Amino acid sequence: MGAGHGDRAFWGYVRGGMGGITQALAAAARQHGAEIRCNAPVARITVRGGHVQGVVLADGAGFAAPRVASNADANVTFLKLIDAKELPADFVETVRHIDYTSPSLKINVALSELPDFTALPGNQPAAHHRGTIHICPTFDYMERAYDDAKYGEPSQSPVLECTIPSAVDPTVAPPGKHLMSMFVQYAPTVLRNGSWDDVKEKFADRCFEVLAEYAPNIRRAVIDRQVLSPLDIERRFGLTGGNIFQGAMTLGSLFFLRPAAGYANYRTPIKGLYLCGSAAHPGGGVMGACGYNAAREILRDGKH
Repeated sequence: MGAGHGDRAFWGYVRGGMGGITQALAAAARQHGAEIRCNAPVARITVRGGHVQGVVLADGAGFAAPRVASNADANVTFLKLIDAKELPADFVETVRHIDYTSPSLKINVALSELPDFTALPGNQPAAHHRGTIHICPTFDYMERAYDDAKYGEPSQSPVLECTIPSAVDPTVAPPGKHLMSMFVQYAPTVLRNGSWDDVKEKFADRCFEVLAEYAPNIRRAVIDRQVLSPLDIERRFGLTGGNIFQGAMTLGSLFFLRPAAGYANYRTPIKGLYLCGSAAHPGGGVMGACGYNAAREILRDGKH
C-alpha cells in the first residue's frame, strides 16, 4: 500500500482511469470461465442450517452455490442480505457497532487548464502536477478542520488532496484539457443541520476558494464538476456511511479485529460465506490484498 515497482511512498496511475483495473480483472476472470453480471443487485444471501446456499437477485433470479464471497461491507452483508436469526447474536451486535462514519467528500473536476500555483508558476504539465497536492499548511489548520467535523459541520477550511491524472495520462481527458480529483476532509457523514443534498455544492465552492488561494486561475479553469458527498457515496456505491474503507481503519478495527474478533480469516459464522473486500483484513486501499487473501482461503477450504 503506497508503493509500486518496489519503490515506497508514491501512488500509481492507471492508464485510461481506475476502471482499467476492474476491466483487467474482468478480462482475466472471463478467460478462466467466469460469467460477470452487471446491474444485477443481490437481494439476499440464502442460508440453511448454518451453511450458505447461494444468492437471490433483486429480479428474483436465484443462484445456488456452495461458496459465496461478498465484496460488500459487513453492515450490508450481515444486516441487510442475511436474516439476523441465522447469525450468532454477539456477532450481530459487533457488526452493529462498526464505525462507518466518513470524514471525506470527493469532487471530480474537468479543467480547461492546469492549476497555476503561485509557489511554482506555470500551467504546463510539470513534476508538481504529477504528484499528490495537499492543501493543509499547518497542524493547527488540520486540527481546526477536524474540530468543525466533530460537531457535525463541514470544515470551514478543509484539507484538500488533489491529483491530476491527465498530467501523467493524457487519455483521460480531451486534448489540451485536464481531469482533477479532489479528496476533501472533513465532511462528516451526519450533519448537525440540514442534509448533504442541500449543502454539498456550497461546501464545494468553499473548497475551490481554498484552492484558489494557492492557484488563482482555478476558478476560470473549471469546466464542470461532480460533487460526491458521503450520502452520495453510500447511495451510489453501497458503502455504508459513505466510508470508502468499508469501516473505520482504527486500532480497534484492524488486524485480528477486522471485521470482528474470531473472524479475521475471511470466513464468517455462515459456512461457505466469505468476506473479500475492504471490510476484511488488511482493510481499505487499492492493493488487492483482501481479495487475494480471501481467494487463497477459499481455495484452501475447497481442498477439504
